[in-house]
Amino acid sequence: MNETTASPATRVLGLVTAAGFAALLAFALVLSPADQVQGELVRIMYVHVPTALVAFVAFGVTVAASVGYLVRRTEWWDLVAHASAEIGAVLLAATLVTGMLWGRPTWGVYWTWDARLTTTALLFVLALGYLAVRRLPVERERRTRLAAVVGLLFGPTGVVVRYATEWWNTLHQKSTITTLDPKIDGLMLFTLMLGFAVFALLYVWLMIHRFRVLFLEHRVEDLALDEAIAERRAEAASASASASATGARPPVGAAS
Repeated sequence: MNETTASPATRVLGLVTAAGFAALLAFALVLSPADQVQGELVRIMYVHVPTALVAFVAFGVTVAASVGYLVRRTEWWDLVAHASAEIGAVLLAATLVTGMLWGRPTWGVYWTWDARLTTTALLFVLALGYLAVRRLPVERERRTRLAAVVGLLFGPTGVVVRYATEWWNTLHQKSTITTLDPKIDGLMLFTLMLGFAVFALLYVWLMIHRFRVLFLEHRVEDLALDEAIAERRAEAASASASASATGARPPVGAAS
């Protein structure tokens, strides 16, 4: 039987996301003007900022789902936490790469141990550690509980990353978008908002598929465990039958 994670709804969502990316490329690379200070480098922002924001949302979902699992102990919460952390790690990697590409012509180096960069790198290491816990060769329930506890650490770490530019004197610029005083406007602001929307759609699309894949992986794991238990029981029954048959025969050479 062929299993698939696709459905009519996810196909439509995928098409909408693809169209959104096409529009984002058009606005980011062609229609949006260059910045007065940064020039053409501002175009990296249309990927860098949205991936960072959606990565934070992904880790926030992992925190909430980890709490949900520790309270309810249901598989659904565990799968949500796992899937969201994986996607968050990918998006955060994109954030770091685009940030380095922006930093080289701006600061003269790909990487500097700025407070925002350093805390973001620590968050990425935490994400890798969380995913490593998910691969520990231990019983699933124990592994899941440990992962849920580690997942809670995304909360305080994310807060530190978010306020790093306000708590310390850093090279990294402060927030470009604020509720009352956005630092950009016009077509540039629209393009950035479009980037947020497109990467949010990508996150939702990936979440649905990754959740379904993890669910199927659990079912395969359960099936393999059931088969292993059945084989052990069959072996034990066969050994017991053999022992009974052997004990019923008189010893060789025994007197009648």
